[in-house]
Amino acid sequence: MVVPTRIFWIFAAALLAFWLPVARAQTTELKPEYLMTYMALLEPPYAVDNSLLIVNVKPGGWAKGPKIKGTFIAPGADWLRIMPSGVLRLDVRATLKTDDDQLIYINYNGIIQHSKDSSEKMNNGELLTTKDIPYFITAPTFQTSSEKYAWLNGVQAINKVVEVKLGEGGYVKYDVFIIR
Repeated sequence: MVVPTRIFWIFAAALLAFWLPVARAQTTELKPEYLMTYMALLEPPYAVDNSLLIVNVKPGGWAKGPKIKGTFIAPGADWLRIMPSGVLRLDVRATLKTDDDQLIYINYNGIIQHSKDSSEKMNNGELLTTKDIPYFITAPTFQTSSEKYAWLNGVQAINKVVEVKLGEGGYVKYDVFIIR
């Protein structure tokens, strides 16, 4: 039996209307798991040129979570690139010493999108919270030789800024989540 052309195309259009959204639908789910909150103390930034700031991480600060507790030690810094669009790209390296004397190297990149208002506040050394900055997300990985914390070597985390202040008394505070 020959199917009339018009019926074939109606049937084909109906199938496409059903299958295309399914084919483009989300197929995985990300599940954040709280790891810790940490606050790193920051020295005032210095400019290498108009596109690069370096912000050293001072010893001190803290990290606290259900499975981890410690303080930041030297060395550590953030190489902050200012893109032509005004977006900031972070390149951070820091060392955490746990309360049980284990070392954890933390390395992350990330993006900061400022509004004109948040950029001015940050440049003036004012305290900013997650409500002030349109977008401030980083993606840390960890490295350690500690058997107790070796599980950190195999996870990807996400930092969401809680607070940040540059200049005198500067610091950054993040909530950190493992992504499963």
